[in-house]
Amino acid sequence: MSIPRATARLQLHKDFTLDDAVGVVDYYARLGISHLYVSPILTARPGSTHGYDIVDPTHINPELGGEPALRRLVAKLHAAGMGLVIDIVPNHMGVGGADNPWWLHVLEWGRHSRYARWFDIDWNSPDPTLNGKILLPFLGDQYAQTLRSGDLRLRFDEQNGHFYFGYFGHRFPLAPASVVRVLRHGGAALKNVASSFPEVHPDEADAFDLHQTRADMLRELAQTEEGRAGIALALASVDPDLNGGVGRLHRLLERQNYKLTWWRNAAEEINWRRFFEVSDLAGVRVELDDVFDATHAVIFQLYAEGLIDGVRVDHVDGLADPTAYCNELRRRLTALSAQRPAQRQDPHPWIVVEKILTHGEALRTDWGIDGTTGYEFMAELGALLHCENGLAALNKLWVELSDGNDSFPTHVLNARRQLLRENFVGEFAALTRAVHAVARTELDTRDISQAAIHRVLTEILVTFPVYRTYTTKDGRSEADLAILERTVADARRNLSPPDQPLLDTLVTLFDTDNIDPDASADALPLRQLAVRRFEQLTPPLAAKAVEDTAFYRYGRLLSRNEVGADPDRFSATVAEFHAFNLDRAQHFPHAMLATATHDHKRGEDVRARLAVLSEAAEDWAEAVRRWKRLHTDFRIRLATEDDAPELVAPSLDDELMLYQMILGAWPFELQADDRDGLQAYAERLAAWQEKALREAKRYSSWAMPNGEYEHACREFLMALLDPERSAGFLQEIVDWVARIAPAGIANSLTQTLLRLTSPGVPDLYQGTEFWDFSLVDPDNRRPVNYAARSLLLAQEDHAHERICQHRGWHQCQLKQPLIHAALQLRKRDPALFAEGEYVPLTVEGPLAEHVIAFLRRHKERQVLVVALRMSLSLLNANLSLRHAAGDVPAHTFLELPQPLPGEHIDLLGGRPVDLHANHIDIANLLGEYPVALIAAPH
Repeated sequence: MSIPRATARLQLHKDFTLDDAVGVVDYYARLGISHLYVSPILTARPGSTHGYDIVDPTHINPELGGEPALRRLVAKLHAAGMGLVIDIVPNHMGVGGADNPWWLHVLEWGRHSRYARWFDIDWNSPDPTLNGKILLPFLGDQYAQTLRSGDLRLRFDEQNGHFYFGYFGHRFPLAPASVVRVLRHGGAALKNVASSFPEVHPDEADAFDLHQTRADMLRELAQTEEGRAGIALALASVDPDLNGGVGRLHRLLERQNYKLTWWRNAAEEINWRRFFEVSDLAGVRVELDDVFDATHAVIFQLYAEGLIDGVRVDHVDGLADPTAYCNELRRRLTALSAQRPAQRQDPHPWIVVEKILTHGEALRTDWGIDGTTGYEFMAELGALLHCENGLAALNKLWVELSDGNDSFPTHVLNARRQLLRENFVGEFAALTRAVHAVARTELDTRDISQAAIHRVLTEILVTFPVYRTYTTKDGRSEADLAILERTVADARRNLSPPDQPLLDTLVTLFDTDNIDPDASADALPLRQLAVRRFEQLTPPLAAKAVEDTAFYRYGRLLSRNEVGADPDRFSATVAEFHAFNLDRAQHFPHAMLATATHDHKRGEDVRARLAVLSEAAEDWAEAVRRWKRLHTDFRIRLATEDDAPELVAPSLDDELMLYQMILGAWPFELQADDRDGLQAYAERLAAWQEKALREAKRYSSWAMPNGEYEHACREFLMALLDPERSAGFLQEIVDWVARIAPAGIANSLTQTLLRLTSPGVPDLYQGTEFWDFSLVDPDNRRPVNYAARSLLLAQEDHAHERICQHRGWHQCQLKQPLIHAALQLRKRDPALFAEGEYVPLTVEGPLAEHVIAFLRRHKERQVLVVALRMSLSLLNANLSLRHAAGDVPAHTFLELPQPLPGEHIDLLGGRPVDLHANHIDIANLLGEYPVALIAAPH
């Protein structure tokens, strides 16, 4: 079957290739994984650590081993009874450097390039210096300074006979029409070539052939001494080091199909769609048939041959029409199923999409996909682990220490405004122009000014409640209409009375179904363009405002600041989690279940530990207040302008978030006097801190790093982790870790078990079968010690238990035995989890709110899942249930729909469990361990 039982995500790069993946197949097979799920395998930029900057989708990445290595991996997987799922990137391509042939062709030929339509470029910019050109914001300094520095030079490629401008790792081709201007300065050696091709006009039918013929002549000429001398003369004509060279170089650059500029100008002047605000990732128009075919040809070939079994679609919200794209992808893959080898034929290829769903938002059911990659599951499960009772104390502490006292929604609104003002200026201007063009197509709206449209659009964009809507050829869905209605109501409150009537008018301009019959002939395509611009701007705006800005400004409790989650929704009840799973079982039973990804903000076990602070909120708040007073002398007062408020580093909210990270990611084995260990930990935290400060965009940013503030914050961190300066604080942290570790471990095991048994396909992010106290990338992409994992998996269960008892549960890798047991059960009875019912169970008694339980049931077979939550006051150091007086709490019972006949065992400990009654004492299920997975013996 193409639908996996369970996947394991691997991050591929030059230091962990497809052949390296071959070496871990046996381990994952023994663990119980059915499919490896790997990061993009098509050719990315050399040195890429993630693979999302694809430059050539027509080949397997040679840095990963190319197609031969892929076939070796697949052969190994198939021999182990496993399959392969790949991550695909239809939305964008890497365009920085010199490696994308399609992009380079566009730079060379401009709008005459055969690929000019493939990238989302506005060739009709209102800026006269950009009309018919592409802005290239790749210069490290201002344009004039770059020319004078000599870093940008005209060069000649002897291998292919083409001239280009070289700038460090970048390559900017010389336009064909400009070549003759260079050749004229090459003396007699190049005279024949220049006279043979006085001009190559891009709009002529044979222009491409003529240009190539000329390049071939130059390539041959470059093999001679005379030719090399002539080329050197030609290059010297625009040498910036020679007298007048800078001016001549500038005039030649002005004749190109692009405009080079300082990288800081990208946000305001960009005239092509980027991936988010990344200026070396260009949006691809995959909605065009020829682009779709070209970018997916290798993917379809791999699927037809049976080499891959499914795909994960990256950033589906970036596409012009996700509905059409997903359905076409489904249609094409399904059509290829019959071509696959007999043993791998499947009428239902597995397709999941990376999609952020806000709380209460439903995934569209008309996309023809199996679901998302699981961010919403991670968010719901994370909320389940938090105690609502701690919210008041945490709120009070945050309001007391934070600079602005703003709520999370306010932080998001402020971030959206800032991003529109600073980071997405070019994209927002393109949208405004597109809507203004629509307004001019009709008599009733022709007088609406572009400035007024900009004001109203601002309020729509900052209050937009979801990542995007999905207008199709059939118009808007009821869900989209409801979203727009809500947006209009929220935006109206922020608009002045003169602009409020325009709000309703503006919404009608996005309607592609109801156009005035007297509108101009181009009304429909202009509206379609405006809709596309709008729907491709809201997703990056939302993502950057929430995940990459507000998450780093709002630090009430960082365990709720995770991709896909809403920190404003602090906790969830057991009933809410059951309802979520029931809905998933009904609509998307094969969606992915994740608790860790390559994009997470902090490791799953960091979040699990920090969640425990919601159960000790008063004590935590008191500790933070004490540390704030204790570390007054560690803070640094920075010089500011006379009229500016005093800036102290770190700010109190940055300080509060730092304390959480120190506690949350603290390694079990690290002691308060371990100087080397503390230094290594401090360096990891410092990398997180730098990224956090820049993402927050308050006192520093990626565009304008504030070295003074960042250095002061680093010094503060180093002081905190210096055992000579902060011995008392460090010992308190060690004591806090010891106090909350059992409940943190219980949370980790609970989220692991629920991921493995809830409706859907569980995913295991590389290495997280051991404790995952990683930080944000690149920390969460460090090399995995597979040898240690293989060794532990090979041990007998009782040997592992003895080790745990000797070393302490907190130092034992408890997740791997749990994962192994659950995956083996899924392997023995796949239908139970793929097709089985999800049956929520009632728990009654003093511990009712601390227990979640359900059955997975299929025909006569069933599995009982039981787990603890909010267990700080319930567990001792051995992870066993205790009462305040030291006794196991009694009178908390699990209600079964009916007694379960036959013998049952707890697969995690191997002990028999009696389920022959309707009421089962929780102490009999969880007395020795915080989770239980109970089934009939195999």
